Amino acid sequence: MEHRQDRKRKILLIYFSFSSQTNNLVQAIVNGLEESDIEIVLERLVPVKPLHFPIGTISGTLWLMLLTSCRYRLPIKPLSRRCFEDYDLIVLAGPTWSYNPSGPVLSLFDRDGERLFRGEHVLPLISCRGYWRMHWWGLRRLLKKCGAVVVNLIVFSHPNPEPWRTIGVFLKLAGKNPERRPWIAKMYHKYGHTREQLDEARRFGQMIGRELAQHGARNIKSLDFNTKLARP
Repeated sequence: MEHRQDRKRKILLIYFSFSSQTNNLVQAIVNGLEESDIEIVLERLVPVKPLHFPIGTISGTLWLMLLTSCRYRLPIKPLSRRCFEDYDLIVLAGPTWSYNPSGPVLSLFDRDGERLFRGEHVLPLISCRGYWRMHWWGLRRLLKKCGAVVVNLIVFSHPNPEPWRTIGVFLKLAGKNPERRPWIAKMYHKYGHTREQLDEARRFGQMIGRELAQHGARNIKSLDFNTKLARP
């Protein structure tokens, strides 16, 4: 894919969301992008076998954690033809699963990585419980292997303190509603990202949109996404 030379910029946001947290961040970024004169294309990765949140059982949650720690692939449905058009920037978004990119994102790389990312400017967006660095290292390696230009990184972590964050996320996946359990509710206030974080994601979208509209993707690396609400 060759980069566009006209003034109208295009951005592709391709993402997987299991519990809606990545979806919420992506939608917030889109709200910010819409303030700039750029064309926005959204593509959600859809597993061939539907996933259900919450998983609903402790045993099922433990089994999924085991599979994802081994970088288990979850096959996805074919991408729309629009994904393979020419873009100034691709945002690749998804959650951290057991320190790794999610199974659908890994399947995306296996099947479409070369065709989708070679020669493209890519901005990863990670939604995570808190341990994002191994995910980031693996994702960056996959992108570079495909020939992508990785321009920056956005990370949003669930804001609860550890170890309650890990315990709370596990219970939420198992369908136990930790926010309603007195022994943890004081330390685990809410599953997922806060309204303040979504507002910050919207601001990031404004920043990206302005930079794309004025200069293209070459200076995205200079944008500061490391704030008190992101990448703690």
